[in-house]
Amino acid sequence: MDSMGNSGSVFFLILRRMRVPLIVLIVIYAISVLGLTLVPGVDANGQPAPALSFFHAFYFISYTATTIGFGEIPNAFSDAQRLWVIVCIYLTVIGWSYSIITLLALVQDKAFQNVLVNARFARRVRHLHEPFYLVCGCGETGALVCRALDELNIRFVVIESREARVQALDLEDFKTDVPALAADAQQPGILEQAGLGHAKCRGVLALTNDDNANLAIAIAVRLLVPDLPVLARAESPMTEANMASFGTHHIINPYARFADYLGLAIEAPNSMRLIEWLTGLPGQHLPPIRRPPTGKWIVCGHGRFSRPVIRQLADHAVQVCVVTPEPGGAVAPGFRHVAGLGTEAVTLQAAGVEQAVGLVAGTDHDVNNLSIAMTAKDLNPSLFIVARQNWVANEALFKAFEADFTMVPSRIVAHESLATIITPLMAAFLAEVRRRPDVWAADACTRLEEVCGGVVPLVWDVEIDAQSAPAIVHQLTQGPVSLQVLLQSFENREEALELVPLLLVREGASMVFPETTTALCAGDALLFAGSAEVREKQRMALSNANALEYLLTGQDHPAGLVWQWLTARSPRT
Repeated sequence: MDSMGNSGSVFFLILRRMRVPLIVLIVIYAISVLGLTLVPGVDANGQPAPALSFFHAFYFISYTATTIGFGEIPNAFSDAQRLWVIVCIYLTVIGWSYSIITLLALVQDKAFQNVLVNARFARRVRHLHEPFYLVCGCGETGALVCRALDELNIRFVVIESREARVQALDLEDFKTDVPALAADAQQPGILEQAGLGHAKCRGVLALTNDDNANLAIAIAVRLLVPDLPVLARAESPMTEANMASFGTHHIINPYARFADYLGLAIEAPNSMRLIEWLTGLPGQHLPPIRRPPTGKWIVCGHGRFSRPVIRQLADHAVQVCVVTPEPGGAVAPGFRHVAGLGTEAVTLQAAGVEQAVGLVAGTDHDVNNLSIAMTAKDLNPSLFIVARQNWVANEALFKAFEADFTMVPSRIVAHESLATIITPLMAAFLAEVRRRPDVWAADACTRLEEVCGGVVPLVWDVEIDAQSAPAIVHQLTQGPVSLQVLLQSFENREEALELVPLLLVREGASMVFPETTTALCAGDALLFAGSAEVREKQRMALSNANALEYLLTGQDHPAGLVWQWLTARSPRT
């Protein structure tokens, strides 16, 4: 319906802009035809003859005014008729020139181009027949999410306010055609045009760098399609609380999340490593485990990023000195304050950098953060450095510096967004990780490393239902099925698949690292970690009854009717 509405807008806009030229052409044609029906002609003998009929006059003007040219019919014209035709020729040339110029101006008109783009976008969205996600905002965070979704063969639609970013998407080497529109995602009509309410829309990701825009998107989704999951980015605690008040499903504050990670790394480094392992982008190599030391820390900057970091450090009995150009009143009471940016050695020395064990370079400017970190490292080479990287484009600089922890807001949001939408069970597993002791997390890391090495695995979930696991559901009606069958290769049942079962959820109860002998039940939800190749092999046991029977009994029965007939007729040994 949206596509039809946009097509109607294009049609009526053309009619409105071309109204005067069309009227001019109609009037010129009418006058020309009327004149030929009034001006007397001559016959073949040169004698006076009646004027042309309306049909012959219209026929003659039609091919003459369109510059086709044919001749004088049905007889040679009189001088009076030729004089009138000369007038008609010039009139029609003027009329057509005016119409063509107006049409060219319409084609170049920005509003008309926008209507055409909107109509094409709505048509592409309407023709989507696969599940897709609506991504609002395609900056650094949105681009990371889009690339990952494309690698996972998940369709998505993009709304981005900057036209240059939408044009850049066309240059991306995506596997499928990506509908993208340069528009304001805060407008409910734009969201509906982009597929909000579409039967195949699986969720909305509000990933713009504007908290107000993300808030407006979250509200619109909750009001228009209440059951549709929405994931929103919020960089201020006030916006985060506002989103939570009306039930936004998933809210990601990258600064608060990193502060939590830093606190977890101090308290439980193995738990932090396990979370990094499972929420990273598949295929990436993990850095070695690093535990931030306890003692005196210096935090440079006192904004959205530094405040939650300071609170986490203070909660872990860490002495904190805050370096900020603002007056000391801007810093919460109980913390030592030194005025300055931290880029000068004098300022860092006044903050006690020689005696400190860690430093956080957390300003809004990447160059300042690198300057702070390099100056501090020169003064105290043993410092544990946490650097804030605001822009992905500066990755080469931060990689060259090799900070102990580098905080990239866009990557934190992208990783958690992907983990949330692709594997809904991930949140439950990560909650279990935070509740368990660090020794348990160390054992979990060992289990993962045995299977995946030091590479971030692919994490996926499986639901035991008729759609995702038809073979398992059918077999459960005939007898028990254990988790073991999902851990074996259908090519050789003696060969174990390189994957780890992370979680089993049954009727609201969770079982972490379930045993291989655990009996499956219809309605179970499982979370696995492994590779994409292993996931494809596991799908055979879920969907193919013959492969499942082989895994259960060791008997490989023929699948096709012909092979079944031949097997039945073959002699038994």
